[in-house]
Amino acid sequence: MGEHGGVGVGLRLTVDELAARAGVTVRTVRFYGTKGLLPPPELGPRRVGLYGAAHLDRLELIEELQRQGLTLAAIERYLARLPQDSSPLDLAIHRALVASWTPEAPEEATRAQLERRAGRGLTEEQVGRLAAMGALERTGDPEVFRVDPGLLPLGVRILDVPIPLETLLAARSVVVEHSRATARELQRLFRETVWKPYRESEPAPQELARMRALTDHIQPMVAQALVTAFQRYLREELGEELRQEQGQEQAQEQEQVQA
Repeated sequence: MGEHGGVGVGLRLTVDELAARAGVTVRTVRFYGTKGLLPPPELGPRRVGLYGAAHLDRLELIEELQRQGLTLAAIERYLARLPQDSSPLDLAIHRALVASWTPEAPEEATRAQLERRAGRGLTEEQVGRLAAMGALERTGDPEVFRVDPGLLPLGVRILDVPIPLETLLAARSVVVEHSRATARELQRLFRETVWKPYRESEPAPQELARMRALTDHIQPMVAQALVTAFQRYLREELGEELRQEQGQEQAQEQEQVQA
């Protein structure tokens, strides 16, 4: 994909490249643009429309809303409520919350299809990094992969961030360990304080069916609570680290002045 292969702030994609990265058709991208769901592209050399990271983030959110069955009018209302200065993290959080209602099933993809979705050619080392992040799994065929549609866009973006593979593996281990422990504890809490007393009250069969349906509705609400809580605490941790660094810099400047 040449100069458009990166994924940083300076990302510039043609409409064909944007569509490939999002896994949609060019016609779909243009349709969203005419409906005002996607901002217009910037005009590059030879008046070619170029799309940035914000377009890709927004397009992925629109596609997720579409998968959940929202009409275009409902998607337009949803997007209109988002702040104009929504960051990539904000859009990623929104997409994660929407996707939590119906987790995406893994999809099989050939290497060519995978590279088209990634918007770039992939080395074996990069495929290994994507596998380490859980964005894909290898199959018995070295040219076929089982891809997680929700994690692949994130994994591709991380490829260009200078993070050691060992750090990615450790980070994934932390997320899996604590996510599993949280899910297990929440399940225990619900079983002991809600489900068990309810069963012991000998409810009618139709009431049991209603309770089972209720547990299905609780799952996405718990997912939303976890994602939003993580977002809040992550910002607090990053803010605290930034304050500490600023404090250290100020202390060093004072020492230099005194010296």
